[in-house]
Amino acid sequence: MRLAVAALALAFAASPARAQRFDATSPVTGQPDNPGVGQDTAPNGLPALRRRIPDGLSRDDGRGSPGGDATSGDQTGGDSLSSPLSPPTIPTQTQGQPGVSQLNTRITSGGQRTGGSGTTPSNLAPSNLLRTRAAPPRRIGSATRRITQEVTQVPSPALRLTPIIQQPVVGVPLPPVAAPVRTILPLLAISPALGLLTPGFILGTDLARAIPTDPAYAPIGYQFGSFTILPTFAQSLGYDSNPDQTSRQFAKGSVALRTDASLDFQSNWSSSSFQGSLRGSYLETPQNEAASRPAADGVVRLRIDANRDLHIDAEGRFLVDTQRTGNPNLLAAAGNVQIATATSRPLLAVYGASLGATETFNRLSVTLRGSVDRSEFDNARLSDGTIINQSDRNLNQYSLQLRTAFEVNPDFSPFVDITGDTRVYDLRRDTTGVQRDSDGISLAVGASFGLARSLTGEISAGIQHRTYVDPTLRDINAPLVNAALVWSASPLTTVRLTAATGVTETTIPGSSGIFTDVATLEVQHDLLRNLSLVVGGSFLQNVYQNSTIRENGFSATARLDYHFTRWLTLRGTYIYQQINSTQVGSSFRDNTFLLGLRVNP
Repeated sequence: MRLAVAALALAFAASPARAQRFDATSPVTGQPDNPGVGQDTAPNGLPALRRRIPDGLSRDDGRGSPGGDATSGDQTGGDSLSSPLSPPTIPTQTQGQPGVSQLNTRITSGGQRTGGSGTTPSNLAPSNLLRTRAAPPRRIGSATRRITQEVTQVPSPALRLTPIIQQPVVGVPLPPVAAPVRTILPLLAISPALGLLTPGFILGTDLARAIPTDPAYAPIGYQFGSFTILPTFAQSLGYDSNPDQTSRQFAKGSVALRTDASLDFQSNWSSSSFQGSLRGSYLETPQNEAASRPAADGVVRLRIDANRDLHIDAEGRFLVDTQRTGNPNLLAAAGNVQIATATSRPLLAVYGASLGATETFNRLSVTLRGSVDRSEFDNARLSDGTIINQSDRNLNQYSLQLRTAFEVNPDFSPFVDITGDTRVYDLRRDTTGVQRDSDGISLAVGASFGLARSLTGEISAGIQHRTYVDPTLRDINAPLVNAALVWSASPLTTVRLTAATGVTETTIPGSSGIFTDVATLEVQHDLLRNLSLVVGGSFLQNVYQNSTIRENGFSATARLDYHFTRWLTLRGTYIYQQINSTQVGSSFRDNTFLLGLRVNP
């Protein structure tokens, strides 16, 4: 008996690791409850990965099997980890029998599984909780506490409240100053030519400057150095029912040949800007040569960005037109004699220049601008040889404008505008012996805005006052309204509105001046990408102060443009003009039809 006990004790002492091993598989998933299985003891005494794979199995066999084979790679593959306490004998379960206890299963020295397996489920087998709580393999190396603290305690760069210091930007070009929607009205609002033009000229000038078309048919122009140049040439043929623009009994229709040419240019500088628009046209009426006439207008602008907050603006402008033979000033100069038989329509020219500077103080901007304008009138020649001298109407106008604006936001900037001017005639007295030199001042309050990028422009209203040197001429007090608006109603429809008021000069005896209102409304709609329709109307009103003369004018225009290519356009135009005047011989009606080609080389 004592010999048997001693032999048993020697047997346990010879294999101490076997007495300490315990391992089991889950009766639910069939995976080993101890994830540390997979390591052996290396010759140097340190743990090493088990490299032996059961016969007939690959390293990846059984890793994702739904039955949870005991031969899966999680247990015997090279990527598995095992605890140093795990025995070489691994209890497992038979494949295809999940939930059955396999605690009596053994692994032989050849790697094959032997032993019987019970068929009765064992509710006492370790669960998933035991597997998750199993001892992890011993880590080799230093502890991870210090590293973990460094990672978790250092905030991410996005959360650090570190100051960002930016260097001031120098030399960035200022945003381009948008050109006025109309270049003629700002000139006419302060020049003595406003009351001398017909509504047809004002509307025709606007319509000649087409609203931008589809980019596929927009002109490309030419590049000359740092400039983009856009030349245009148009030739039209049609009929004019009253080219003289005189009363019905003297009207004489004629075939109309109209030639138009224009040149637009724009600099491509990184800062500052130089741009301009020049137009000229000639209407030839072969069946009524006396009515043939030229017309031209243009403006050139230069902006110099002196620094970030100061820019200097310079502008040159001109206007050439003809006076209609039924103009009340011509009739008065001729002694109220009908001059419809004039050999030609007398020319008038208005030209001038402006120079100003704008200083910006944060959101507040102050603009100071001075202007000089010159008006000249050609003599009228009658068919009987009589010459009507109009040199007493030539004058110079000097004006100074101060505007203060505050930018509430980038889309809304209210302003206050104060303008003072003086008008000096070449002759001290006109043909009637009256001194017509005068001084004027105006105050206007308005705003420039861009609402949702669909409605942009400028509008202002105020009052104007003008006093005259001659005591026989009464002072004039009149309202002041100016507007230049563009409304993009849709990608296919654009509406443009311009309006201006002013006090212009006259030679009517006893009248101090003319209070003039001008308004133009145009609508462009693109029927197709290459087919656009433009309709518009204008209104002109002249009220002669201290006189009974009143003039109301109306003009309507319809134009159809068909773009064959980017550089060739077929254009059809119809213009209707009408002026009703209390002066005898000043009223007229006119219909003009034109069809031609427009070339944008």
